[in-house]
Amino acid sequence: MLALMPAIEPTRTFPAKSLELYFDYSCPYAYIASHTAIPVAARMGVPLTLRPFLLGGVFQARGTPQNLMGTLSGGKAAHNLADMARWAKHHGLPLTVPPEHPRKTVNALRATLACDVDPKVVASFFHAYWALGKDPSADETIAEVVRGAGFDPAVVLARMTSPEIKEALKRETDRAVARGVFGAPTFFVDDTHLYWGQDRLVLVEGERREEPAPTDAGAGRVVEAYWDYSSPFAYLGMVEVERVAARTGATVVSRPMLLGAVFKSVGQVNVPLSTFSPERQAHTFADLTRWAAQLGVAYTFPTRFPMSSLKALRATLLLPEEKRRAFRDAVFRAYWADDRDIADETVLGELLGEDASSVLPRIASPEVKAELTRATEEAVARGVFGAPTFVVDGELYWGQDRLVLVEDRLRRPREEA
Repeated sequence: MLALMPAIEPTRTFPAKSLELYFDYSCPYAYIASHTAIPVAARMGVPLTLRPFLLGGVFQARGTPQNLMGTLSGGKAAHNLADMARWAKHHGLPLTVPPEHPRKTVNALRATLACDVDPKVVASFFHAYWALGKDPSADETIAEVVRGAGFDPAVVLARMTSPEIKEALKRETDRAVARGVFGAPTFFVDDTHLYWGQDRLVLVEGERREEPAPTDAGAGRVVEAYWDYSSPFAYLGMVEVERVAARTGATVVSRPMLLGAVFKSVGQVNVPLSTFSPERQAHTFADLTRWAAQLGVAYTFPTRFPMSSLKALRATLLLPEEKRRAFRDAVFRAYWADDRDIADETVLGELLGEDASSVLPRIASPEVKAELTRATEEAVARGVFGAPTFVVDGELYWGQDRLVLVEDRLRRPREEA
């Protein structure tokens, strides 16, 4: 086990007193979290309290489409399916997405409440849905699940349709909405600190961890990194991907692109944050601060957002290859740590230093415009739909929070990846 480091959130109290997991059986990431949260709770020294709720009810309250997968672009939907499989493999869990997904889970959730949210019942319902492909709300599935956990199926099937249990599920769902839940899985530490996603468990623990031991397993392999200065997660991701490469012996190939043009090509709004519910926006801001602390990276959300990154990207492309990383890192820090205006040529000139006189006069040249356009079009052609995106062995990983999967791949032989 990795050694624990200092706390990353000054508002947290250690040791924690409670850990809650809000879940619905329809979410594959909640299925994964129902397993991975158990050892986390043990390390934190707290019981894991399971909170079933109706995800569709939360989506309705937040104005979120009921079938999120159906709203995604083809590339993003394909990535999400691959992402589920990668996380399940990473944690050694079986996972098969049923053709009928998403299936209705209301009866399974009511049955769970009728069994007083017994952990064995919860685990069995998740297994039925995501490992066996069964309909979790079918009477035969419910009977099999509760019988295996030591409950009388006839009693549970009768009780789950009672007004008492129906009201209990509504009450749990309403409480989730009132507490700011907008998706599944959602964790609460000490009733107050909200974390969304099974990939946030490292943040749920609340303490920085030492880096994994180095290996040469990734020697000779390449991580292509697609990014834009406009993304805070790209800022964090480009710091971390260099560390991952250093730990595994891999090489990072930097691929700057114009994220706004990528968004336009896939039908995404230019500032996705603006489309989030207030609750999800608040979580995103907290999430960025937490990740920056986890990575030990200076970070302040800028007063100028969104920011045009066009000139900074062109300046990057105009530099010799050997100078691009240092400039890239300086621009990212200027925007996401120092709150500077990276669209201002005076600022760019300072960051370019001795190269300013040769770069800035050419920043609007047809040649560099064409180069950035080509780079962006290549990104789109390869299936990139957001930043940061990493490509390893031809496989695409979207998001700074997926670098653990990138590192997992690099630490395994190519033929086993």
